[in-house]
Amino acid sequence: MSRCVIIGGAPVKDYARMRAALHEGDFCIYCDCGLRHMQPLGAPPDLIVGDFDSYTAPLPDAPVITLPREKDDTDTVYAVKEALRRGFDEFVLLGAAGGRLDHTLANVSLLVMLDRLGKKAVLMDDVSDMRIVSREEACIEAGCRFFSLLCVDGPARHVTIEGAKFPLKDAEIHCDYQYGVSNEVLPGRTASVRVGEGVLLLMRIFSET
Repeated sequence: MSRCVIIGGAPVKDYARMRAALHEGDFCIYCDCGLRHMQPLGAPPDLIVGDFDSYTAPLPDAPVITLPREKDDTDTVYAVKEALRRGFDEFVLLGAAGGRLDHTLANVSLLVMLDRLGKKAVLMDDVSDMRIVSREEACIEAGCRFFSLLCVDGPARHVTIEGAKFPLKDAEIHCDYQYGVSNEVLPGRTASVRVGEGVLLLMRIFSET
């Protein structure tokens, strides 16, 4: 099955970066005012969801799920659950970081939820991409300026980092001491990250602006 790309309403400046992440055959779900990104992305919607409290323009010609404004799930959370119901196993979240911090943090939590379900997911913004490291080793190619490992769901134990400026072996990272920020891939190497217990958020940072 094709990937599901979910487009939220957070600010986007680097549309070229976002367009480069799209693949032919992606199933695109736009969430409410995420529709303002439709033309710059050049990706028509396969589905639109939202309570439309932040988007009042005419809707494109696509299936629409209208949500109540008073609800537990944000529009983005609902879109992810709908995509899961439809059987998708791979997710890309665009326009889901930046702007309101509460929404950004909630969308990072979606990465944890999807990882627990055995799904692949990445959240991209203008300067970075984010994914969960848990059961499988993560490899980080040269090309990003920095990478950071952040604890987002309780302690991460038996953490090993190789091929990086700041290596670790059988370490622990806790939410109250985030010392895995701003590491670098060694020249000519591919860095690797393994987590024996728990999960970490891997952020690859490509630009600081």
